[in-house]
Amino acid sequence: MHLPSIAALWLTLAGIFFVYRWDNRENGKVSRAIWIPVLWLFITGSRPLSSWLNSNAYAALEDGSPVDAVFFFSLMAAGCYVLRQRRVNLATFVRNNRWLMAFFIFTLISIIWSDFPFIAFKRWIKILGHPIMVLIVLTEPYPVEAAKRLFKRLAFALVPLSICFIKYLPQLGRGFDMWTGEGFNCGVAVNKNELGCSCMIFGIFFFWNLLQALKIEDRRARRKEVILSAGIFGLNWWLLMKASSATSLAMMVLGMVVILVVGLRSVNKRYVGAYLVTAILLFAATEPFLGIYATVVKGLGRNLTLTGRTELWAAVLQLQKNPLLGTGFESFWLGSRLEELWNVFWWCPLQAHNGYIEIYLNLGLVGIFLYLGQFLGTFRKIQQDLFRRFEFARLRLGFLLAIILYNYTEAAFDNLSFVWTMFFLIAVDYPSRRLSPPNYVRERLYPKAAPVTMGGGL
Repeated sequence: MHLPSIAALWLTLAGIFFVYRWDNRENGKVSRAIWIPVLWLFITGSRPLSSWLNSNAYAALEDGSPVDAVFFFSLMAAGCYVLRQRRVNLATFVRNNRWLMAFFIFTLISIIWSDFPFIAFKRWIKILGHPIMVLIVLTEPYPVEAAKRLFKRLAFALVPLSICFIKYLPQLGRGFDMWTGEGFNCGVAVNKNELGCSCMIFGIFFFWNLLQALKIEDRRARRKEVILSAGIFGLNWWLLMKASSATSLAMMVLGMVVILVVGLRSVNKRYVGAYLVTAILLFAATEPFLGIYATVVKGLGRNLTLTGRTELWAAVLQLQKNPLLGTGFESFWLGSRLEELWNVFWWCPLQAHNGYIEIYLNLGLVGIFLYLGQFLGTFRKIQQDLFRRFEFARLRLGFLLAIILYNYTEAAFDNLSFVWTMFFLIAVDYPSRRLSPPNYVRERLYPKAAPVTMGGGL
């Protein structure tokens, strides 16, 4: 039965409303402030607000849309107000996130040698929104529950709307490559890769959440959570197949495998780092003989050039004139360099399609070093957390490895990227045990409940 597009849209919105009410009926551990990061991630995980509003208020590529600028600035201001009310201490944040602070300081300094310092500075201001949104989650009275609410509220909206757009509103949910004419499904996102990225994140989370749901003792609550998690996971899987994003599919499966393997009783949690290093060394040793990489790439339906990415990598690396410091924060894809690349590549690239090459182009070897420091520091936090909050620690580990490898074919550590906020969510450490629940949570909803002690990350 084919529904009229307007009827399908209203039914989808009604279904979203029902699921929101059904899931949140007995939940009172999360404050309304969580809607600030939800709105932030809804837009970064879909399409710009100016696009949703069908606004013509677009400026040049370097400037962006003033509508979007006002929106993000408003969310950042609201987030800062919430954090101020919660008395978040900047010194404590710096002390617990040294690698992250080193990154922010260096990127700010790098604006000095950028060819477009004003544009670079505006983009630097925007990325401050990532830690602001994450701190709102981590400083909730129950940060783990807040993180779960964040993922659920995003998925409840983005997944059904994407399906509705693809099936019933193709003028919004599908597109055609402007050069090849090839069709693709993008749902609520800008393109199929960004849709696949969101599906990757949601797939890992709801797989993990389904495993948690099976452990709930209350039969009624268990049934509800299993139906909810399995249903959204199934819809998300269908959507990922429609997106045809090979990288996202592979990384989602990787994240799920990591969650399962770390949960095995035979796996010693103390040696997770050693297992990871061994796996890397084993891959490096056997790759020349077994051709694992080529087999996986071809199995995902892609060629060894990764749809022209390897040619782009070679071209952009030749334009890097400052290997140590790079061109300055978010400055490579501007000016004459962009024009030169567009004269070579008919598909007009706007990123390197490799997160690490992108970092190298903008921030040089120093930037690569700082990112490696963040990865290692985050892994160390997760490894320690395996002995304190095992279930959430293995979710964070699944996310970390998936995000690190996802950046091999996509530049996700970029400005307002959905994935970058997710990386901050698993990387930022803030001791929420220093905060107490607000009165309406502590007294009215949970009068006898004691605050949960949490210590950074999810």
